[in-house]
Amino acid sequence: MKLSRIISNQNGTSRQRANALIAAGRVTVNGQVCREPQQEVDRFASVTVDGAVIRHAAPARYLMLNKPAGYLSATVDDTHPTVLDLFAPELRAGLHIGGRLDRASTGLLIVTNDGNWSRRLTEPRIKIPKVYRVTTGAAITAEAHRRFAEGIWFEYEQLRTSPAHIEQLAECQARVTIYEGRYHQVKRMFHAVGNRVTSLHRESMGGIRLDPGLQPGQYRELTAAEVASVAAADPVGTTLEHHCAPTSTSPV
Repeated sequence: MKLSRIISNQNGTSRQRANALIAAGRVTVNGQVCREPQQEVDRFASVTVDGAVIRHAAPARYLMLNKPAGYLSATVDDTHPTVLDLFAPELRAGLHIGGRLDRASTGLLIVTNDGNWSRRLTEPRIKIPKVYRVTTGAAITAEAHRRFAEGIWFEYEQLRTSPAHIEQLAECQARVTIYEGRYHQVKRMFHAVGNRVTSLHRESMGGIRLDPGLQPGQYRELTAAEVASVAAADPVGTTLEHHCAPTSTSPV
């Protein structure tokens, strides 16, 4: 929401008056003066006018879940249990999933209420590596290694995937690293080389690795370092960071 609108909505002033207050340097965002009426300010930033807080910062939440099989990566569903059902009710408001897993898949799932942060986590152009432990129905061939390394053509999207890496663990088991996260990407890549995935378990996304202490269905807050690892991967950064105070990215 634009800064001038926040002030006019929550301080009961006209938009013209709000613009004047901002231009005069009487408005702060996260403790720093901001003179840009059109500045986009997310809900994780506090706003003051003449030292009085008119909007408190909402708590940012960054959670790691060890997803069990049988749960949809969705916020609500009429038929199946969703991953949000695994979280305490007081945590659920505003949460969404950063990088989905299908119902049968397991492992690392990131749940947050910070949309800008989760977009950095999943944006294909940033190429954050995502690592999966995969079991297949047939032996993984040298041809599969070669094709994955070249990238697999997806006819529906009319694109070639970024090069992926297969680390062979057994005849029908591998650790696969991809750099995008397209719809059912790993399963479709194996299908393209004449194989099928029988189980898929996500181990990591960038610098965030599934905590070995989490049992299926358990979760924990991300550490400050884990949150920062995603923010650091963004090559562009946000406007708010350039013009006003930085948006909070620390877990609470």
